[in-house]
Amino acid sequence: MKFIKLFSLSVLLLFISKVTAQEFKLGKVSIAELEQKVHPKDSSAVAAILYKKGEVRIEYDQNEGFVTFTDVETRIKIYKKEGYDWATQAVWYYNQSSFKERVFFTDAVTYNLVNGKIEKTKLKSDGTFDEVLNKYRGQKKITMPNVKEGSVIEFRYTIKCPSDRIIRDWDFQTSIPVNYSEFSTFIPEYYVFNLRQKGYIFPKSFTQKNPKSIVITNKERASEGRVTSTTFSTDKLDYVETQTTFKAVDFPAMKEESFVNNIDNYLSSVAHELSMIKYPNSTMKEYSTDWNSVVKTIYDYDDFGPELNKTGYFEDNLKTLLAGKNTPEEKIQTILSYVQSNVKWNGYMGYSCDSGVKKAYKEKTGNIADINLMLTAMLRYSGLTANPVLVSTRSNGIALFPNRNAFNYVIAAVETEQGNILIDASEKFSTPNVLPLRVLNWSGRLIRKDGTSQEIDLMPRKPSSDNVFMNYSIDADGKVTGKTRRQSTDYNAMITRDNMSSVKEEEYLEKLENLNNKIEISEYVRTNEKDILLPTIETYSFTGNNLCEVIGGKIYVSPMLFFTNDKNPFKQEVREYPVDFSYPFLDKYNITIQIPEGFAVETLPAPAILNMEDNLGTFKFNIAASGTSLQLSIAHQINDAVVSAEKYEMLKEYYKVMIAKETEKIVLKRI
Repeated sequence: MKFIKLFSLSVLLLFISKVTAQEFKLGKVSIAELEQKVHPKDSSAVAAILYKKGEVRIEYDQNEGFVTFTDVETRIKIYKKEGYDWATQAVWYYNQSSFKERVFFTDAVTYNLVNGKIEKTKLKSDGTFDEVLNKYRGQKKITMPNVKEGSVIEFRYTIKCPSDRIIRDWDFQTSIPVNYSEFSTFIPEYYVFNLRQKGYIFPKSFTQKNPKSIVITNKERASEGRVTSTTFSTDKLDYVETQTTFKAVDFPAMKEESFVNNIDNYLSSVAHELSMIKYPNSTMKEYSTDWNSVVKTIYDYDDFGPELNKTGYFEDNLKTLLAGKNTPEEKIQTILSYVQSNVKWNGYMGYSCDSGVKKAYKEKTGNIADINLMLTAMLRYSGLTANPVLVSTRSNGIALFPNRNAFNYVIAAVETEQGNILIDASEKFSTPNVLPLRVLNWSGRLIRKDGTSQEIDLMPRKPSSDNVFMNYSIDADGKVTGKTRRQSTDYNAMITRDNMSSVKEEEYLEKLENLNNKIEISEYVRTNEKDILLPTIETYSFTGNNLCEVIGGKIYVSPMLFFTNDKNPFKQEVREYPVDFSYPFLDKYNITIQIPEGFAVETLPAPAILNMEDNLGTFKFNIAASGTSLQLSIAHQINDAVVSAEKYEMLKEYYKVMIAKETEKIVLKRI
């Protein structure tokens, strides 16, 4: 009986699935869809994808051979003004001289309910834009007309790709709910693609075989004397096409949370990577199937491996700079500083050289590969064991599966007895083993000269510290006057330098004052701003009229003032993906408070020590009174850059207790 019930349920679900797919057709928007005020399963949703269907077909073109067509049609419901951004849609495309895709938008209509009737507004030409993103990509964009709260928008687009080897990723989730998403691929038997799925929920899928045929027209010309004749013939080629369809129903929105590396790493999606091609009457060609073959393929590219072996452009200059430099540390820092000072990053990423190392060196600018492959070559010249490391940046996503597109960046690594020293010369404030934050994305792939490779950890182990020393006094009216000294190391120092350099000092101080409860800063001094191997130090005096509360003749003050953590960043009941702090850290505070004359302590927060399991982190809070002053010592340390979702509840509770302690008030009473 149980089997019968399960079988009946599966048949019912299959029927519902088919009905759902059939109900959606562009141009068939219902009054019920327009009348809907909130999403039935997510009342906070600003918009929802009611229906999205994509098809990718590899088809034969008489003039171009096999090419790829991608057709996508979408219907979106706008619930709130905050959802108006969904009325603007953009599709990127390759736009290089040797490789151009084409994108076409059609059937773009906005639907509104006016006096009980459906009103249509079609997209006009002034709502379509073609933009240049960079030298490699363009973007076709539309902005839908007459969009209001309650509108439904529809559109279709087609991408024609001249390659038969590229299938774009398909996302079944996004930042708004997805009621129905369907994605199908139609792949001739001559191609084998590796299919990769990621996320925490997965669509249903099924596969079927379809008979297909190609009719190829051949043209032949023959000459007899002065007469030329043309004859045409046709050949028919039968083959089997594999259709794979994925269907997702009622997939929830991916909500942004604090300390997430890249939310796209965790949404439900499917990707395809070409593994093999076998055309009729030709030999089989295999592509990357594992990480070793992926990196070997990349290393053999003309704009990667051979660039490392180019000589005759830096040797004379480097020979002079390295004179007297004997230790690996001296050589690394000398070469890193030289490249940072002489070759500027042009903003383009990639593991393939753009200008080439020689041209980049001469013109003093280049992309990531130009700079860091040049850096690697210089490190090798100095006698160090240096190799490139392929990386996927945070914005590119985590490299989960072996494929050439998994990486979009390259750095250098020097192998020493103590381990690898990781280096990136594209960031002017980066130091050995202190990489730009964009690079801190779990792991990279080191490639040696002999073609072997190994996975290496990119995440920092050493805590970056912030040490704050603060002395302040409180007067009888609750005004606070004091001095602060803040010393930052490693990643905290790099971020501080970047913040300092991005704006003028006056603007920097104004931001600092506003962030710190409208204090007034004076006697501001920076130390080691340019010496990137030393900690940054900031000292300043401050006054504040909003740092204490005076109620009924008593003074209430949070002892850490504007350094108090007063909000828990972890609010979700359940978290499905890791917490990413980027790097371990240690925040220490030594604070001295002068009690105003005529006042005494009525209440002090009690000392506290909080330890998480597995040495994940600790919080220590000590306070003691001595005459007319109070001494505080506070330390907050997180030892892991990435915390698994399984430890989320513990981390959330830790922050809750820490914040409760930091926000406890000292109460001073008159005597």
